[in-house]
Amino acid sequence: MLHVLFVCEHNSARSQMAEAFLKQLGGEAFAVESCGLEAGTINPLVVEVMRELGYDLQGKGTQAAFDLLKQGRRYDVVITVCSREASEGCPLFPGRTLRLNWPFADPSRIEGDREARLAGIREIRDQIKQQVEAFIVEYRESGLKMFL
Repeated sequence: MLHVLFVCEHNSARSQMAEAFLKQLGGEAFAVESCGLEAGTINPLVVEVMRELGYDLQGKGTQAAFDLLKQGRRYDVVITVCSREASEGCPLFPGRTLRLNWPFADPSRIEGDREARLAGIREIRDQIKQQVEAFIVEYRESGLKMFL
């Protein structure tokens, strides 16, 4: 089982979506969690667009990366889903950990009316889902040997 942690700035959108997709699409091959550099509050528009695909994030809590580090948690793969600059604030977890950065746009920075923001978040959601699907294929085909 591969232990994967998704990290974004506040654990309010991108990391939550990535966690939900990998949990369902990857099945028992993955133990998955998500966190933020700081804990925030899940974005209600993210809850809405994930519900459209059958994922229920309503009432899901957030957590901070440093809290997981203090608990001594270990991960095989830590994937930051924020900008490379923001990802540099992610702590280094003990053990041999593969670090990847998938820099998706921040849903909280999408401007416009409600429908424009929903459309932008749907686009980010779909990009994250595609990346997670590609990650699953890579893991199943090579065990991520190309990264290790």
